[in-house]
Amino acid sequence: MPPSDPAPLHLAVALEGAGWHPAAWREPGARPGELTTARYWADLVAEAEAGLLDFVTFEDALGLQSTDPAEADGRTDLVRGRLDAVLVAARVAPLTRHIGLVPSVTATHTEPFHVSKAVATLDHVSRGRAGLRVQISERPDEARHFGRRTASEPASVLLAEAADHVEVTRRLWDSWEDDAEIRDVATGRFVDRERLHHIDFEGPHFSVRGPSITPRPPQGQPPVSALAADASAYPLLARSADLGYVTARDAGQARAAVAGIRAAQEAAGRAGRPLHVFGELTVFLDASPAAATRRLQRLDSVHGSAYTSDALLFAGTPAQLADLLLDWRRAGLGGFRLRPGVLAHDLPAITRGLVPELQRRGAFRRSYGASSLRGLLGLPRPANRYARPAA
Repeated sequence: MPPSDPAPLHLAVALEGAGWHPAAWREPGARPGELTTARYWADLVAEAEAGLLDFVTFEDALGLQSTDPAEADGRTDLVRGRLDAVLVAARVAPLTRHIGLVPSVTATHTEPFHVSKAVATLDHVSRGRAGLRVQISERPDEARHFGRRTASEPASVLLAEAADHVEVTRRLWDSWEDDAEIRDVATGRFVDRERLHHIDFEGPHFSVRGPSITPRPPQGQPPVSALAADASAYPLLARSADLGYVTARDAGQARAAVAGIRAAQEAAGRAGRPLHVFGELTVFLDASPAAATRRLQRLDSVHGSAYTSDALLFAGTPAQLADLLLDWRRAGLGGFRLRPGVLAHDLPAITRGLVPELQRRGAFRRSYGASSLRGLLGLPRPANRYARPAA
Protein backbone atom coordinates (compact mmCIF):
# COMPACT_ATOMS: atom_id res chain seq x y z
CA MET A 1 0.00 0.00 0.00
CA PRO A 2 1.29 3.55 -0.70
CA PRO A 3 2.28 5.59 2.36
CA SER A 4 -0.33 7.93 3.83
CA ASP A 5 2.09 10.87 3.56
CA PRO A 6 4.06 10.17 0.38
CA ALA A 7 7.35 11.85 -0.37
CA PRO A 8 7.23 14.94 -2.60
CA LEU A 9 7.30 14.32 -6.32
CA HIS A 10 10.47 14.54 -8.36
CA LEU A 11 10.18 16.64 -11.52
CA ALA A 12 12.44 16.95 -14.54
CA VAL A 13 12.10 18.44 -18.00
CA ALA A 14 13.44 17.12 -21.29
CA LEU A 15 14.98 19.89 -23.39
CA GLU A 16 14.71 19.36 -27.13
CA GLY A 17 15.28 22.09 -29.73
CA ALA A 18 12.48 24.65 -29.56
CA GLY A 19 10.14 22.09 -28.00
CA TRP A 20 8.77 18.63 -28.66
CA HIS A 21 6.12 19.68 -31.16
CA PRO A 22 7.63 19.86 -34.67
CA ALA A 23 6.14 23.33 -35.21
CA ALA A 24 7.47 24.74 -31.94
CA TRP A 25 10.26 26.65 -33.67
CA ARG A 26 7.66 28.78 -35.49
CA GLU A 27 5.96 29.97 -32.29
CA PRO A 28 6.41 33.47 -30.81
CA GLY A 29 9.38 33.58 -28.48
CA ALA A 30 10.89 30.35 -29.82
CA ARG A 31 14.26 31.96 -30.75
CA PRO A 32 15.07 29.59 -33.65
CA GLY A 33 18.10 31.69 -34.58
CA GLU A 34 19.65 30.95 -31.19
CA LEU A 35 19.26 27.17 -30.98
CA THR A 36 23.02 26.69 -31.39
CA THR A 37 24.06 29.34 -28.85
CA ALA A 38 25.09 28.78 -25.27
CA ARG A 39 22.81 31.58 -24.04
CA TYR A 40 19.69 29.85 -25.35
CA TRP A 41 20.38 26.68 -23.37
CA ALA A 42 21.57 28.60 -20.32
CA ASP A 43 18.29 30.51 -20.25
CA LEU A 44 16.24 27.30 -20.43
CA VAL A 45 18.17 25.69 -17.59
CA ALA A 46 17.97 28.86 -15.51
CA GLU A 47 14.18 28.78 -15.87
CA ALA A 48 14.09 25.12 -14.85
CA GLU A 49 16.31 25.84 -11.83
CA ALA A 50 14.11 28.76 -10.79
CA GLY A 51 11.28 26.22 -10.68
CA LEU A 52 13.32 23.98 -8.32
CA LEU A 53 13.22 21.05 -10.73
CA ASP A 54 15.40 18.05 -9.95
CA PHE A 55 17.17 17.99 -13.29
CA VAL A 56 17.01 18.68 -16.99
CA THR A 57 17.88 16.21 -19.72
CA PHE A 58 19.44 17.30 -23.00
CA GLU A 59 18.25 15.31 -26.00
CA ASP A 60 20.88 14.14 -28.50
CA ALA A 61 21.37 11.74 -31.38
CA LEU A 62 23.97 10.83 -33.98
CA GLY A 63 21.77 11.63 -36.98
CA LEU A 64 19.61 14.57 -38.00
CA GLN A 65 16.22 14.86 -36.35
CA SER A 66 13.50 13.03 -38.25
CA THR A 67 9.77 12.48 -38.16
CA ASP A 68 10.55 8.88 -39.17
CA PRO A 69 11.98 7.02 -36.15
CA ALA A 70 13.81 4.55 -38.41
CA GLU A 71 15.46 6.83 -40.98
CA ALA A 72 16.18 10.42 -42.00
CA ASP A 73 13.11 12.06 -43.55
CA GLY A 74 14.83 14.69 -45.71
CA ARG A 75 12.51 17.48 -44.52
CA THR A 76 13.83 21.04 -44.46
CA ASP A 77 10.82 22.76 -42.84
CA LEU A 78 11.61 21.47 -39.33
CA VAL A 79 14.46 21.98 -36.88
CA ARG A 80 17.51 20.09 -38.11
CA GLY A 81 20.91 20.05 -36.44
CA ARG A 82 21.83 20.16 -32.77
CA LEU A 83 24.72 20.74 -30.38
CA ASP A 84 26.44 17.96 -28.44
CA ALA A 85 24.47 17.30 -25.24
CA VAL A 86 27.46 16.65 -22.96
CA LEU A 87 29.22 19.81 -24.11
CA VAL A 88 26.07 21.91 -23.67
CA ALA A 89 25.65 20.58 -20.14
CA ALA A 90 29.29 21.37 -19.34
CA ARG A 91 28.88 24.92 -20.67
CA VAL A 92 25.74 25.49 -18.61
CA ALA A 93 27.15 23.93 -15.42
CA PRO A 94 29.08 26.98 -14.12
CA LEU A 95 25.99 29.15 -14.63
CA THR A 96 23.82 27.02 -12.33
CA ARG A 97 24.06 25.99 -8.68
CA HIS A 98 21.48 23.34 -7.82
CA ILE A 99 19.79 21.64 -10.75
CA GLY A 100 20.99 18.31 -12.14
CA LEU A 101 22.35 18.20 -15.70
CA VAL A 102 21.73 14.96 -17.60
CA PRO A 103 22.95 14.69 -21.21
CA SER A 104 21.78 11.90 -23.50
CA VAL A 105 24.41 9.57 -24.98
CA THR A 106 23.94 6.90 -27.66
CA ALA A 107 25.71 3.78 -26.41
CA THR A 108 25.41 2.05 -29.79
CA HIS A 109 28.11 4.11 -31.49
CA THR A 110 29.98 5.71 -28.55
CA GLU A 111 32.87 4.18 -26.63
CA PRO A 112 32.28 3.87 -22.87
CA PHE A 113 35.80 5.14 -22.15
CA HIS A 114 34.93 8.44 -23.83
CA VAL A 115 31.56 8.65 -22.09
CA SER A 116 33.00 7.86 -18.66
CA LYS A 117 35.50 10.68 -18.73
CA ALA A 118 33.08 13.16 -20.34
CA VAL A 119 30.40 12.62 -17.69
CA ALA A 120 33.01 12.50 -14.91
CA THR A 121 34.28 15.86 -16.18
CA LEU A 122 30.73 17.22 -16.14
CA ASP A 123 30.34 16.01 -12.56
CA HIS A 124 33.54 17.80 -11.56
CA VAL A 125 32.68 21.11 -13.23
CA SER A 126 29.12 21.03 -11.86
CA ARG A 127 30.32 19.96 -8.38
CA GLY A 128 28.26 16.81 -8.28
CA ARG A 129 25.20 17.52 -10.45
CA ALA A 130 25.86 15.34 -13.50
CA GLY A 131 23.83 12.42 -14.71
CA LEU A 132 23.76 10.22 -17.81
CA ARG A 133 20.82 9.19 -19.99
CA VAL A 134 21.84 6.19 -22.05
CA GLN A 135 20.03 5.27 -25.26
CA ILE A 136 20.42 2.94 -28.24
CA SER A 137 20.14 3.58 -31.97
CA GLU A 138 18.57 1.27 -34.54
CA ARG A 139 18.72 3.85 -37.35
CA PRO A 140 20.61 2.81 -40.49
CA ASP A 141 21.62 6.39 -41.29
CA GLU A 142 23.36 6.73 -37.92
CA ALA A 143 25.18 3.44 -38.49
CA ARG A 144 26.37 4.72 -41.88
CA HIS A 145 27.82 7.82 -40.24
CA PHE A 146 30.30 5.57 -38.47
CA GLY A 147 30.69 2.74 -40.96
CA ARG A 148 31.86 0.24 -38.36
CA ARG A 149 28.76 -1.90 -37.98
CA THR A 150 25.53 -2.79 -39.73
CA ALA A 151 22.14 -1.51 -38.70
CA SER A 152 20.55 -4.96 -38.79
CA GLU A 153 21.22 -5.90 -35.17
CA PRO A 154 18.02 -6.47 -33.17
CA ALA A 155 17.08 -4.18 -30.32
CA SER A 156 17.72 -6.97 -27.80
CA VAL A 157 21.40 -7.06 -28.83
CA LEU A 158 21.69 -3.27 -28.69
CA LEU A 159 20.09 -3.17 -25.24
CA ALA A 160 22.48 -5.84 -23.96
CA GLU A 161 25.36 -3.84 -25.41
CA ALA A 162 24.05 -0.72 -23.65
CA ALA A 163 24.01 -2.60 -20.33
CA ASP A 164 27.67 -3.56 -20.84
CA HIS A 165 28.39 0.03 -21.88
CA VAL A 166 27.03 1.30 -18.57
CA GLU A 167 28.91 -1.37 -16.63
CA VAL A 168 32.21 -0.35 -18.22
CA THR A 169 31.43 3.32 -17.59
CA ARG A 170 30.66 2.66 -13.93
CA ARG A 171 33.83 0.61 -13.45
CA LEU A 172 35.89 3.39 -15.01
CA TRP A 173 34.32 5.90 -12.63
CA ASP A 174 35.51 3.63 -9.80
CA SER A 175 38.97 3.06 -11.28
CA TRP A 176 40.26 6.00 -9.23
CA GLU A 177 39.74 5.77 -5.50
CA ASP A 178 38.44 8.93 -3.85
CA ASP A 179 41.81 9.73 -2.26
CA ALA A 180 44.00 8.70 -5.20
CA GLU A 181 45.16 12.30 -5.69
CA ILE A 182 47.74 13.24 -3.06
CA ARG A 183 48.93 16.58 -4.48
CA ASP A 184 51.81 16.78 -2.00
CA VAL A 185 54.28 19.40 -3.22
CA ALA A 186 56.76 18.67 -0.43
CA THR A 187 57.20 15.03 -1.40
CA GLY A 188 56.55 15.50 -5.11
CA ARG A 189 53.74 12.94 -5.11
CA PHE A 190 50.63 13.94 -7.01
CA VAL A 191 48.93 10.54 -7.40
CA ASP A 192 49.02 7.34 -5.36
CA ARG A 193 49.40 4.78 -8.15
CA GLU A 194 48.20 2.02 -5.82
CA ARG A 195 44.80 3.69 -5.74
CA LEU A 196 44.31 3.60 -9.51
CA HIS A 197 42.91 0.32 -10.78
CA HIS A 198 42.66 -1.63 -14.01
CA ILE A 199 39.05 -2.65 -14.56
CA ASP A 200 39.92 -5.53 -16.97
CA PHE A 201 36.42 -5.76 -18.43
CA GLU A 202 35.96 -8.51 -21.01
CA GLY A 203 32.61 -9.04 -22.70
CA PRO A 204 31.01 -9.68 -26.07
CA HIS A 205 30.92 -5.97 -26.88
CA PHE A 206 33.85 -4.35 -25.08
CA SER A 207 37.33 -5.19 -23.86
CA VAL A 208 38.53 -2.35 -21.64
CA ARG A 209 41.58 -2.40 -19.38
CA GLY A 210 41.47 1.04 -17.75
CA PRO A 211 41.99 2.91 -15.55
CA SER A 212 40.26 6.13 -16.55
CA ILE A 213 42.31 9.28 -17.04
CA THR A 214 39.77 11.33 -15.02
CA PRO A 215 39.59 11.19 -11.21
CA ARG A 216 36.49 9.67 -9.64
CA PRO A 217 33.43 11.95 -9.97
CA PRO A 218 32.31 13.90 -6.87
CA GLN A 219 29.14 11.76 -6.72
CA GLY A 220 31.19 8.59 -7.07
CA GLN A 221 28.65 7.37 -9.63
CA PRO A 222 26.57 10.02 -11.44
CA PRO A 223 23.00 8.70 -11.72
CA VAL A 224 22.30 6.70 -14.89
CA SER A 225 18.87 6.81 -16.51
CA ALA A 226 17.19 5.29 -19.56
CA LEU A 227 13.84 5.35 -21.32
CA ALA A 228 11.79 2.16 -21.37
CA ALA A 229 9.18 2.69 -24.07
CA ASP A 230 8.20 -0.96 -23.70
CA ALA A 231 9.04 -4.05 -21.66
CA SER A 232 12.07 -4.94 -23.81
CA ALA A 233 14.07 -2.25 -22.01
CA TYR A 234 13.11 -3.33 -18.47
CA PRO A 235 16.19 -5.59 -18.09
CA LEU A 236 18.43 -2.63 -18.99
CA LEU A 237 16.83 -0.54 -16.24
CA ALA A 238 17.00 -3.41 -13.77
CA ARG A 239 20.67 -4.11 -14.44
CA SER A 240 22.09 -0.69 -15.17
CA ALA A 241 19.96 2.31 -14.17
CA ASP A 242 19.26 4.42 -11.13
CA LEU A 243 16.23 5.93 -12.83
CA GLY A 244 13.91 4.77 -15.61
CA TYR A 245 11.33 6.67 -17.67
CA VAL A 246 8.14 4.95 -18.84
CA THR A 247 5.63 6.15 -21.43
CA ALA A 248 2.38 5.03 -19.85
CA ARG A 249 -0.93 6.27 -21.24
CA ASP A 250 -2.89 6.00 -18.00
CA ALA A 251 -2.49 5.03 -14.36
CA GLY A 252 -3.14 1.36 -15.12
CA GLN A 253 -0.31 1.22 -17.64
CA ALA A 254 1.93 3.08 -15.19
CA ARG A 255 1.19 0.50 -12.50
CA ALA A 256 1.92 -2.35 -14.90
CA ALA A 257 5.20 -0.75 -15.99
CA VAL A 258 6.35 -0.30 -12.40
CA ALA A 259 5.47 -3.93 -11.63
CA GLY A 260 7.33 -5.12 -14.73
CA ILE A 261 10.46 -3.16 -13.81
CA ARG A 262 10.38 -4.43 -10.22
CA ALA A 263 10.04 -8.00 -11.53
CA ALA A 264 13.02 -7.43 -13.81
CA GLN A 265 15.01 -6.16 -10.83
CA GLU A 266 14.17 -9.28 -8.88
CA ALA A 267 15.14 -11.50 -11.82
CA ALA A 268 18.47 -9.66 -12.03
CA GLY A 269 19.10 -10.18 -8.30
CA ARG A 270 18.82 -6.45 -7.59
CA ALA A 271 15.45 -6.23 -5.89
CA GLY A 272 16.80 -4.11 -3.04
CA ARG A 273 18.67 -1.59 -5.15
CA PRO A 274 17.17 1.94 -5.38
CA LEU A 275 15.60 2.49 -8.80
CA HIS A 276 13.26 5.41 -9.42
CA VAL A 277 10.56 5.07 -12.06
CA PHE A 278 9.38 8.32 -13.68
CA GLY A 279 6.40 8.83 -15.93
CA GLU A 280 6.94 10.58 -19.26
CA LEU A 281 4.43 13.07 -20.73
CA THR A 282 4.44 15.70 -23.47
CA VAL A 283 2.60 18.75 -22.14
CA PHE A 284 0.76 21.76 -23.57
CA LEU A 285 -0.34 24.01 -20.71
CA ASP A 286 -2.66 27.02 -20.76
CA ALA A 287 -5.06 28.93 -18.53
CA SER A 288 -8.00 26.81 -19.72
CA PRO A 289 -8.37 23.37 -21.26
CA ALA A 290 -9.92 24.91 -24.36
CA ALA A 291 -6.97 27.27 -24.83
CA ALA A 292 -4.49 24.41 -24.52
CA THR A 293 -6.43 22.31 -27.03
CA ARG A 294 -6.71 25.20 -29.47
CA ARG A 295 -2.98 25.85 -29.28
CA LEU A 296 -2.17 22.20 -29.94
CA GLN A 297 -4.57 22.19 -32.88
CA ARG A 298 -2.99 25.36 -34.26
CA LEU A 299 0.48 23.82 -33.99
CA ASP A 300 -0.77 20.71 -35.78
CA SER A 301 -2.24 22.88 -38.52
CA VAL A 302 1.05 24.70 -39.00
CA HIS A 303 2.88 21.37 -39.09
CA GLY A 304 0.42 19.89 -41.58
CA SER A 305 -0.56 16.84 -39.53
CA ALA A 306 -1.45 15.84 -35.99
CA TYR A 307 1.56 15.41 -33.73
CA THR A 308 1.94 11.91 -32.30
CA SER A 309 4.29 10.71 -29.60
CA ASP A 310 5.32 7.59 -27.74
CA ALA A 311 4.34 9.46 -24.58
CA LEU A 312 0.90 10.70 -23.55
CA LEU A 313 -0.01 14.12 -24.98
CA PHE A 314 -1.51 16.26 -22.24
CA ALA A 315 -3.32 19.51 -23.12
CA GLY A 316 -4.88 21.33 -20.18
CA THR A 317 -4.24 23.55 -17.19
CA PRO A 318 -1.42 23.24 -14.62
CA ALA A 319 -4.01 22.27 -12.00
CA GLN A 320 -5.33 19.47 -14.21
CA LEU A 321 -1.80 18.24 -14.83
CA ALA A 322 -1.18 18.27 -11.06
CA ASP A 323 -4.29 16.10 -10.63
CA LEU A 324 -2.97 13.62 -13.18
CA LEU A 325 0.54 13.46 -11.71
CA LEU A 326 -0.74 12.86 -8.19
CA ASP A 327 -3.12 10.18 -9.48
CA TRP A 328 -0.31 8.41 -11.34
CA ARG A 329 1.94 8.64 -8.29
CA ARG A 330 -0.41 6.19 -6.58
CA ALA A 331 0.54 3.72 -9.30
CA GLY A 332 4.09 3.67 -7.94
CA LEU A 333 5.79 6.43 -9.91
CA GLY A 334 8.27 8.53 -7.97
CA GLY A 335 8.32 11.46 -10.36
CA PHE A 336 7.91 12.65 -13.91
CA ARG A 337 10.00 13.83 -16.82
CA LEU A 338 7.92 16.35 -18.73
CA ARG A 339 8.44 17.17 -22.40
CA PRO A 340 7.35 20.79 -23.03
CA GLY A 341 5.51 20.99 -26.34
CA VAL A 342 6.83 24.51 -26.92
CA LEU A 343 9.70 25.44 -24.66
CA ALA A 344 9.07 29.18 -24.85
CA HIS A 345 5.51 28.66 -23.58
CA ASP A 346 5.32 25.35 -21.74
CA LEU A 347 8.55 25.44 -19.74
CA PRO A 348 7.48 28.62 -17.87
CA ALA A 349 4.01 27.10 -17.53
CA ILE A 350 5.65 24.18 -15.69
CA THR A 351 7.92 26.26 -13.47
CA ARG A 352 5.46 29.10 -12.74
CA GLY A 353 2.16 27.25 -12.97
CA LEU A 354 2.53 23.54 -12.21
CA VAL A 355 5.22 23.86 -9.54
CA PRO A 356 3.28 26.40 -7.39
CA GLU A 357 0.16 24.25 -7.76
CA LEU A 358 2.02 21.17 -6.48
CA GLN A 359 3.58 23.22 -3.69
CA ARG A 360 0.14 24.36 -2.55
CA ARG A 361 -0.80 20.70 -2.30
CA GLY A 362 2.33 19.84 -0.32
CA ALA A 363 3.61 17.65 -3.16
CA PHE A 364 6.74 19.52 -4.22
CA ARG A 365 9.74 21.11 -2.55
CA ARG A 366 9.98 24.82 -1.73
CA SER A 367 13.79 24.91 -1.80
CA TYR A 368 16.69 22.75 -2.87
CA GLY A 369 17.70 20.50 0.00
CA ALA A 370 20.81 18.80 -1.41
CA SER A 371 23.90 19.89 -3.29
CA SER A 372 24.21 16.87 -5.60
CA LEU A 373 21.89 15.19 -8.07
CA ARG A 374 22.12 11.94 -6.12
CA GLY A 375 21.12 13.89 -3.02
CA LEU A 376 18.11 15.45 -4.77
CA LEU A 377 16.99 11.99 -5.85
CA GLY A 378 17.60 10.45 -2.42
CA LEU A 379 20.29 8.11 -3.75
CA PRO A 380 23.23 7.30 -1.44
CA ARG A 381 26.77 7.86 -2.66
CA PRO A 382 28.06 4.40 -3.61
CA ALA A 383 31.25 2.90 -2.25
CA ASN A 384 34.12 2.35 -4.67
CA ARG A 385 34.20 -1.30 -5.72
CA TYR A 386 37.99 -1.29 -5.97
CA ALA A 387 38.86 0.54 -2.76
CA ARG A 388 40.88 -1.42 -0.24
CA PRO A 389 39.16 -2.04 3.09
CA ALA A 390 40.27 0.30 5.88
CA ALA A 391 42.84 -1.18 8.17
